[in-house]
Amino acid sequence: MSNITRIEPGAHFSAAAGNGRTLYVSGQIADSHEGSLEVQTREVLRKIDDLLVKGGSSRSKLLFVTVLLPHIKDFAEFNTIWDTWVDRNNLPARATYEARLAIPGLRIEIAAVAEID
Repeated sequence: MSNITRIEPGAHFSAAAGNGRTLYVSGQIADSHEGSLEVQTREVLRKIDDLLVKGGSSRSKLLFVTVLLPHIKDFAEFNTIWDTWVDRNNLPARATYEARLAIPGLRIEIAAVAEID
């Protein structure tokens, strides 16, 4: 019997999937494709919070986060927003890359892996 949980499955992938003790959150993007980096980042982080809760986890259980920015010049601005959201006592490992995103106007995409409570 499988212990895989799929959260918000869609046509091509699930928003998140867990298997016992680990939750994998797919790359999340903002619904507002033309918003500023701050607006889009805050929306994406809210989505991640929601998926973490649905998957039985939380920010303090984040293990690894991947951040994709189409313009690496936005790195410092992103970190300012990130620092207000992340659990400073339980910092995850993180990688940040400059990458072209699938939809023009997107300023950020974030994927994450977390431990399930």
